[in-house]
Amino acid sequence: MANPAPQVAILDDYAGVALRLADWSPVQSRSHVTVFDRHLSEEDAAEALRPFDVICTLRERMALPRTLLERLPNLKLITIVGKSLPNLDMAAATERGILVAHTDFTHPRFRSVQDATPEFAWGLLIATVRNLAEEHRRMRDGGWQVTTGLTLSGKTLGLLGLGRVGQRMAGYAKAFGMEVIAWSQNLTADAAAAVGARRVDKAALFEESDVVSVHLVLSERTRGLVGESELALMKPHAFLINTSRGPIVDEAAMIAALTAGRIAGAGLDVYDVEPLPLDHPLRLLPNVTLAPHLGYVTREMLGAFYSDTVEAVVAWLDGDPIRIANPEASRA
Repeated sequence: MANPAPQVAILDDYAGVALRLADWSPVQSRSHVTVFDRHLSEEDAAEALRPFDVICTLRERMALPRTLLERLPNLKLITIVGKSLPNLDMAAATERGILVAHTDFTHPRFRSVQDATPEFAWGLLIATVRNLAEEHRRMRDGGWQVTTGLTLSGKTLGLLGLGRVGQRMAGYAKAFGMEVIAWSQNLTADAAAAVGARRVDKAALFEESDVVSVHLVLSERTRGLVGESELALMKPHAFLINTSRGPIVDEAAMIAALTAGRIAGAGLDVYDVEPLPLDHPLRLLPNVTLAPHLGYVTREMLGAFYSDTVEAVVAWLDGDPIRIANPEASRA
């Protein structure tokens, strides 16, 4: 009897676009492809994903801890976006002989789409300081304006991190007539000046900024980097924007500051737990503008992600896997 065709799962395709934004026919012609358009809990995933040989993830939407991987006996390949996935237990995957294939952000297909996140971050910043979400809700309910916004020209933008996204934010801020200051652990004064920013120490960034925007990678040294003491340094009229990763900001401390009015508001696209639980207090605060992790979610960016995913799955089907993050898994 011929071997059954491999089963491939595309996870967390919330918008139902995965099969339209890339050409999956080279995979579909040789395997059974199933798209999951909703987030799966670990228990749901253990049952639903049990038959699959390949699972294709999209950023950190799906956690893959050891406790889940141990319940997926057929799994042979995981595709990830980026070179690592913080909520994937790479050691457990390697021990079980599960290959992990990553994307190649140096590929030309990514060069024209890397502004997706900074463009969104700037849009969220404007929506937040002008209370757009709250006034939108009020209009939908038949009301009219009751809030006052903040003019950006002449104000100070504090960038927590001045990498690729932070540098784009600095350029946007200059176009809006803002002063830009920046801090991160390794940032130098010369590197900041090269993009029109002034390097300050961490405390000064929170004290001087009218808007603080987070653009750091989540790591052990950035987890909880913005806590109660940093928020206490901010001006009462200042805003916090986070489009990076939720755990960089101490969520409980932020909620306390927002509830007490110690800062004017926040614009958030990322959270400690995603999707954000239905009963989460952030859903109820009027001075918070919320987005469901949309920073990278554009047709162009997702098309690039899925094209890389198809390439990796086809290579595995050919018996010659590419861009493997844990090559030692092949010897497990």
